Amino acid sequence: LYTIIHYSNNFSTRHGWAEAFAGIRSSHIKYICPHAPVMPVTLNMNMAMPSWFDIIGLSPDAHEDEPGIKRAAESVKALIDQEVKNGIPSNRIILGGFSQGGALSLYTALTTQQKLAGVTALSCWLPLRASFPQGPISGVNKDISILQCHGDCDPLVPLMFGSLTAEKLKSLVNPANVTFKTYEGMMHSSCQQVGV
Repeated sequence: LYTIIHYSNNFSTRHGWAEAFAGIRSSHIKYICPHAPVMPVTLNMNMAMPSWFDIIGLSPDAHEDEPGIKRAAESVKALIDQEVKNGIPSNRIILGGFSQGGALSLYTALTTQQKLAGVTALSCWLPLRASFPQGPISGVNKDISILQCHGDCDPLVPLMFGSLTAEKLKSLVNPANVTFKTYEGMMHSSCQQVGV
């Protein structure tokens, strides 16, 4: 039995992803699609919306909500702990997400002390990238498998973010376990081909 914990971006809901997963259900896989809390988002003129953490800017060197990112990662780790208590070993848990949810999944996987099965990171980036070492991490997930997918026409999280993230990931974990796929003509969305 495996658990996939999938975090959506701050413009979508868990229901859309839950419906997508319903089409590929397996009796051996449990899907969890958590709701993001509603909070003011600086980039959205401080209007309240579902968001895992504040987004201040959309450039590689933009200031980041470090306390919010770390707080969100702790909530992911608590959910992993709950799954372990429910009998799913952490090495059978896959974190995944789209956009901000993918960013949260990557950050959590690289900072947790729980060995995970893998990460799917869709149209996203690695938050607090500069806080990671220049070389390989020494944690339990240094050999984690990461599937990163990005549309080459993404106007919200440009492909450059995905490329910079893939480059950084390959310096942090076993590069043979990092797969970066781009999808021609795809905007800030997913498609049936993801993972193919």
